[in-house]
Amino acid sequence: MAKKKTPKTEAPADAGKKAPKAKPAKAKPEAEAKPKKVGCLDAAAKVLGETGQAMTCQEMIDAMAAKGYWTSPNGKMPAATLYAAILREITTKAKESRFTKTERGKFALAK
Repeated sequence: MAKKKTPKTEAPADAGKKAPKAKPAKAKPEAEAKPKKVGCLDAAAKVLGETGQAMTCQEMIDAMAAKGYWTSPNGKMPAATLYAAILREITTKAKESRFTKTERGKFALAK
């Protein structure tokens, strides 16, 4: 018995590849644009810029809270946290730092 030869059909070029699965579109409710939260250091720089004088960290914390720029999220010592953050920015950024230490415990905006 002779075997029948079947004609070869060429497969498409992408026959071995699987098509990527289409992800179902998720309906996202249109969220209102929330105002970006201002961080502690940004609020401190803003307060120092408005007052134009050197302040202690506690004075900055009080001013930030009074103007509604920033409030501590259950921090026990926000003034100490702000003090450490300002010193860290001064040491890491050096000339590019927004703050400068004027005297013991007081900071002002760098010029």
